[in-house]
Amino acid sequence: MLDEIKSLENHIIGEVNAADSLEALDAVRVAALGKKGRITALMKNMGTFTPEERKEFGPLLNGLKNQIADILTARKDALEASALNTRLASETIDVTLPGIPRRDGTIHPISQVMDEIAEIFANMGFDVAEGPDLEDDFHNFSALNIPPEHPARQDHDTFYLKPDASGERKVLRTHTSPVQIRTMMSEEPPIRIIAPGRTYRSDSDATHTPMFHQVEGLVIDKETHLGHLKGTLEAFLKAFFEVDAVKIRLRSSYFPFTEPSMEVDVQCSFEGGALKIGEGSDWLEILGCGMVNRKVLEACNLDPSIYQGFAFGCGIDRLAMLKYGMNDLRAFFDSDQRWLKHYGFSPLNLPTLAGGLSR
Repeated sequence: MLDEIKSLENHIIGEVNAADSLEALDAVRVAALGKKGRITALMKNMGTFTPEERKEFGPLLNGLKNQIADILTARKDALEASALNTRLASETIDVTLPGIPRRDGTIHPISQVMDEIAEIFANMGFDVAEGPDLEDDFHNFSALNIPPEHPARQDHDTFYLKPDASGERKVLRTHTSPVQIRTMMSEEPPIRIIAPGRTYRSDSDATHTPMFHQVEGLVIDKETHLGHLKGTLEAFLKAFFEVDAVKIRLRSSYFPFTEPSMEVDVQCSFEGGALKIGEGSDWLEILGCGMVNRKVLEACNLDPSIYQGFAFGCGIDRLAMLKYGMNDLRAFFDSDQRWLKHYGFSPLNLPTLAGGLSR
């Protein structure tokens, strides 16, 4: 019996070492340790042994079973490691080769223009400020010197929410000017910010949508005047439209939150149906601006006898349409992949003044 056990051990070990695949090794395992395996058959026959034989051969058979199981596990690990090494060797990638160009995703023109504007004003020392889309009456209207009878407060022009427990109706902000109010109330002058973001008004056609984007600028200091405003706007328009020079004119206008208030026209040409900024004999209205009204300063707890400043605002969507030749604002929000691939920008080309804003 001892010779039979030893012979079986040597035979199975030889089969394990000869197995050159996981499938072959599993066949060896089944033949040795399966329900009808050779070691299993010997252990089943122990019922025919005498008590003395069971005491002698039982531990030997259990030891053989455990030994073969350990050898099988070790051989399986070796075969798996070898298969992995072979696979890794056959699937190597030359990382020095150029990648396959893909252009599945693009930056939306609105996001691109926002980044361009932020880059330009950051270069002039402006910070980017943000505020909530859902505003209260004070920040959106009262603090900006907008009287109760002003058309902007009417339900057909503005999106109001249902009154809360105190009877106050929140409003989807109609401009980003509330960000200016929040900044003036939380920071000490000098202040120099731009406030880009979404705004909401009840209007919809080829050049208007219920949700659109604005950027507003604010400068508050002790010695700020209209010349600073004009110079800032000229520098911005020159950089944004990427031209060597621009000529602007300021037309008297009215906004409740500025005094004096002005509309800004930029010199342009429409020759051949193409818009060219900075040349020609035509004029294009592009934004509104003015010196901050003293009532706005007072509402923000700033002394108008000490501080003064200027503010300006324009539609980001309109700037994008003018610069990149888009004629329908509604396409901005259609999520049409064909339109996005045509007008979209590469996510790797971040706008910089040195490298070019719109490359």
